[in-house]
Amino acid sequence: MAKQKTHKIPTIETVIIGAGAVDIGSREHMAAVNPEVTDAPVRAFGTFTHDLHDLADWFKSHGVTSVAKESTGVYWIPAYEILEQHGFEVILVNARYAAGFDQRPRLRPCEPICASVNGWWNMQRPPFNTCRKALMEMNLQLRHVVSDITGITGMKIICGIVVGERDLDMLSSYRDVRCKASTETIKAALNGNDPPEHIFALTQSLELYDFYQAKMLECDRHLEATLAVLGSDTEYDPSKLPRPRTKTKQVSTPSFDVRTALLGVLGVDLTQIHGMGLSLSLKLVGKCGTDLCAWLSAKNFTSWLCLAPGNKISGGKVLSSRTRRSSSRAAYLLRLAAVTIGRSDTALGAF
Repeated sequence: MAKQKTHKIPTIETVIIGAGAVDIGSREHMAAVNPEVTDAPVRAFGTFTHDLHDLADWFKSHGVTSVAKESTGVYWIPAYEILEQHGFEVILVNARYAAGFDQRPRLRPCEPICASVNGWWNMQRPPFNTCRKALMEMNLQLRHVVSDITGITGMKIICGIVVGERDLDMLSSYRDVRCKASTETIKAALNGNDPPEHIFALTQSLELYDFYQAKMLECDRHLEATLAVLGSDTEYDPSKLPRPRTKTKQVSTPSFDVRTALLGVLGVDLTQIHGMGLSLSLKLVGKCGTDLCAWLSAKNFTSWLCLAPGNKISGGKVLSSRTRRSSSRAAYLLRLAAVTIGRSDTALGAF
């Protein structure tokens, strides 16, 4: 009979005495503390707010100072914020490998606002498409004479049509001085058919579009105020803000001065980096924060984002160097910046 090999159970060295852990779930959270301080080191807590406060009190009663928790979906967010309010050092642990830690950014209040802006931006597309369809059904070829029907010229003409204006001379007078099409060309494009049902569809679409625009503007005001509070402790000189690399304004750019706001928080102008626009810089800082000390080096940060090639080795032979899949929003933003750089007329673009 073959002898069975006995495997020794590896001993785990205690690194932090006052450490606790939480396994995040949708209905309950499993918390654990040092088994040397209590006979019941593991306990289940609910997900209601009062349960999360009880969790924090239980940690305090057992001398816990730092808590490691798994980043499952969005269920970790309430527990993270409440534990942080109680003074704990909270560390997110990647479920894939326990060696990767994600210290939440200091700009956490900006992230939900940016997500709301993206949501409103996506929701305004259907009304915009319906509005464009109504114009095509009325044979109003506005899209052929203006580069963007949501611009100054296009919106003035559409609003004029909705309120009942049918005089082609009056509608063409709404032309902005920067519009390349002449007044006669605009008059010819606006000579169409306008039955009541198409006017009704255009009116409904315009009202929805204006509603989403108002919500986006409200988010911009709240985001501006949040950045002003976060940058209130930073000393900076607005006069030292460098000139913008490009003068073209992106469509998705917030309505306030993003460069000055981010300069007050970071102390540097991220838009001076090729590929980093105003909107992209704001979203990236909202996701990663200003303190990247959780990663030892840029290589660790790149590996955490799943942007570095893999290194699957067996027997001294590289089996695969494929990049791992990731749903990280920060990784998506950096890939978007790389695509922008590749299309630019710069040294990095030529590389």
